[in-house]
Amino acid sequence: MGFYVKFWGTRGSIPTPGYLTQVYGGNTACVEIRIDDVLFICDGGSGLRELGLNLLKRGKSPITGHLFLSHAHWDHIQGFPFFLPVYNPANTFWVYGSSSGDTRLYRLLSGQMQSDYFPVKFSDLGAKILSDDLGEGEKVIEGVKVRCTEQIHHGPSYGYSFEKDDRKVVYATDHEVDQVIVNKEEVERDPSVMRKIPDDYLDFLRGADLLIADGQYTDEEYPKRIGFGHARANTLVDMAIQAEARQLAITHHEPLHSDDMVKQKIVDCRKRAEDFGASELVIFGAREGMELRIDAPKGR
Repeated sequence: MGFYVKFWGTRGSIPTPGYLTQVYGGNTACVEIRIDDVLFICDGGSGLRELGLNLLKRGKSPITGHLFLSHAHWDHIQGFPFFLPVYNPANTFWVYGSSSGDTRLYRLLSGQMQSDYFPVKFSDLGAKILSDDLGEGEKVIEGVKVRCTEQIHHGPSYGYSFEKDDRKVVYATDHEVDQVIVNKEEVERDPSVMRKIPDDYLDFLRGADLLIADGQYTDEEYPKRIGFGHARANTLVDMAIQAEARQLAITHHEPLHSDDMVKQKIVDCRKRAEDFGASELVIFGAREGMELRIDAPKGR
C-alpha cells in the first residue's frame, strides 16, 4: 500500500538509445503512478513496453489500469502496440478523455494500429480496452481524485493531477508555458527575473508533492524553438516555486541532449532556485527506472 511514482520513459520526441543516454534513458514518455492497489499510467510512449514487461513479472492477475494520455503525438502513444498486458483477455484498461463524451484519445490510440501501420488490429487485442472520461475535468477513480487541464501544445495537450490522503502528484508534460507567462516582455529583457505564471494554472499545480513537467530546452536553445510546444527548464523552476511544489522532476529530455547536458541543465535549475531563496525545492532530472514514494509532509 502507499503512493508510488516510477519513470519508464523520460525522453521527448523520439527514442534515443545509446551510450550517451544511459543515465536518464532513451525511451519516450511513460510514468507509472500506483496509489494503494490502483494503477495509473501517464502516457504510452516507448517506455510503456518496459512497464508492461515489468507488470507481467510482478505476477499479479488480472491487471486493471487507467491510462491518461497527455496527447496523441507518436512519442506518447508508440509503446501501446508493444504493451503486452493488452493481449491478455483477463486484463482491463480504461482510456480517459478530458471532458464528458470525449473519446478522441481513445480513437487516436486505436488509429495507429490500422493495418497500414501495424500488423495487429486494435479490435484484435485480447484485453478489454474501454473508453471513459473525466466529465467536467474532474473524477474520483477508485478513491483517487483525478483532475485535468488544457495546456499549450499542438493538439493540444492535457496535464493531470492525482490526489489522495493529502498527497498530490501532477503530470504536466508538453506544455509551452513560456507562451503564457504574465511578464513576458520583462523576461525577454532580463531572463534572470521571476517568470510569472498565470493564476489559473498555478491553482491546478498548487501544493504538489511531486510536479513532473516538461523542461526540454535551455534558455539558450529556446529562442530558436518558440512554438515547438515545450518549455525552458528554468521556467519550470519559477513555476514550481510559485505553485509551492515540494519536488520538481524535469522530464521530456531533448533527444539531442546527452546525459552530461541533462546533468548541467539540472545544475543550472538548482542554482536558479537558490538565487530565488528556494533551496528547499527538490529538483532532479527524471531517469528511467527511478521510483519515488510520495509521503505527505509533516503537519499537513
